[in-house]
This record gives sequence, C-alpha cells and structure tokens, in this order.
Amino acid sequence: MSVYQHILLAIDFSEHGNEVASKAKSLAKTNQADLSIVHVLDNIPMPDTSYGTIISLTEDSDNELLEIEKAKFIEIADQLGVAQTNRWLIWGAPKQEITELAEQMRADLIVVGSHGRHGLALLLGSTANAVLHHARCDVLAVRLQDA
Repeated sequence: MSVYQHILLAIDFSEHGNEVASKAKSLAKTNQADLSIVHVLDNIPMPDTSYGTIISLTEDSDNELLEIEKAKFIEIADQLGVAQTNRWLIWGAPKQEITELAEQMRADLIVVGSHGRHGLALLLGSTANAVLHHARCDVLAVRLQDA
C-alpha cells in the first residue's frame, strides 16, 4: 500500500513552478497516486460565469486575461499528463479554495511551493503557510530559492 493515494498540486505560474510540479509528479508516480492540479485565480477580476467560481476549461470567454491564465494552466497540466477530470481552475482566495478542493476530492497530500519568507512578509502570510495551517491532510511545501 502506498503512502498517498491522491495528490493535489497547487500551482501559481511562478518561475520555480517546474520544480514544484516535478516533485508532485514524482511523488504521484512513486506512490501510484492520482495527481490533480489546481490554480486559483486571485489576480484578475471575477470572471462572469454561469457556473460559479470554477472556471470551465472547455468553454471560451470574452475575458482576455482569463483566457491567458487558462492557456498557461492547460499547458502545464498537459505537460504533467494530468487527466482532464483532475484539473481545477478556480477563482477565489487560494488558501480557502485549495484546502476546500483537497477535502472535496479526498486528497491526502497537497503540494505547494514556498519562498520561506521572513519578517514582515511572513506576518502578512503566504499561500503555502495558510494552506499548511488550514489543510486537513498532509502538506508538502517545496522550498524555492528566490532568484
């Protein structure tokens, strides 16, 4: 029996995203676990959708920013070989959306990148820190080196 059955990879399109994705893919392969991927849109205005905060990956929208984010997300998911049913593009607050999705899909590991902030940046919080403190499953924060 493997340690993890379902791994949720949270991506943010940072320059170090490939490191985080590689570790998640390797863990999924080693554990013969399902791999899901999520990107939370928190940097663009709420898209006008008829289906709530989950963004359809198959329907086109008139929102140029949304279509750019969607294309990046699909490219990464394709590179990782993530099944269509395990891809989640959601609008909202990253901490909340990532932890809620992990619970809904019964993920037993969330993989996120972490810049290891200190001082004021730590007090303001980061997505990795927030997920770590609110998730009901294991969280792997992959340490990223700032360029």
